[in-house]
Amino acid sequence: MSDFTYATVLSELGDHGVRTISLNRPDRLNAMNRQLIDDVALAFEDANADPATRVMIFTGAGKAFCAGDDRKDHVHPETEEEARALVLAIQRATLAITLGVKPVVGAVNGWAVGGGFEWAINCDFPIWTQSAKGFFPEVSLNLFVTGAVTSLLPAIVGLNKAREMLMFGDRYTAQELGDVGLAWKVVPDDQLMKTATQTAERLADLPVLSVRAMKRVLNQAAVPDLYKALQLETDATIAGFLDPETTRRLKDF
Repeated sequence: MSDFTYATVLSELGDHGVRTISLNRPDRLNAMNRQLIDDVALAFEDANADPATRVMIFTGAGKAFCAGDDRKDHVHPETEEEARALVLAIQRATLAITLGVKPVVGAVNGWAVGGGFEWAINCDFPIWTQSAKGFFPEVSLNLFVTGAVTSLLPAIVGLNKAREMLMFGDRYTAQELGDVGLAWKVVPDDQLMKTATQTAERLADLPVLSVRAMKRVLNQAAVPDLYKALQLETDATIAGFLDPETTRRLKDF
């Protein structure tokens, strides 16, 4: 296999077994609708199962990585069943990126907001451009985060910084994220894909067994409660979706 086809995601296999998975809604700043969420999960599942793929680069087409939830296409869950289905779809993507067997290099450009910020954190080697920015608006909207970030974020930046980022929803520059270790590298905008490709090729040239074992063991050792975090996030997000206050805040956002 070489390339896979999805409605909102590009998945292209290049040299050295490096597959580039690109969010492809540039006219909407790659904002998340249900189709994009499902496509991301499927794209990473397919890539992890593809023998020709050794490493993935995860990026966004156009001017942004992912601008969070698409307000234009947003379909607000009306029942617990609808809410649970949506949140589990988001968590499915997290599992495919974070707990998939193959390493993922993030190439983060422009805005990474909410769920898009989560996807950037899910990457093993997140590379950000100097102009990129990220923030979590969820708490201000009476919602909750997903993507296992309640476990991953404290492990990376410490509990106090994680509280700040998740509760206040401040906007952070790439350099600020680099200073706290959330961005693995910060590079000039025109060097993003070059740096991501070089990193991915280095990973692809390493022995497959040891690289995959290292990803698995590091994740399990650093964030042993990752599955518990996913479940707690799911429950909290469903509760937020079903609170009438959330609908009011979303309309005002």
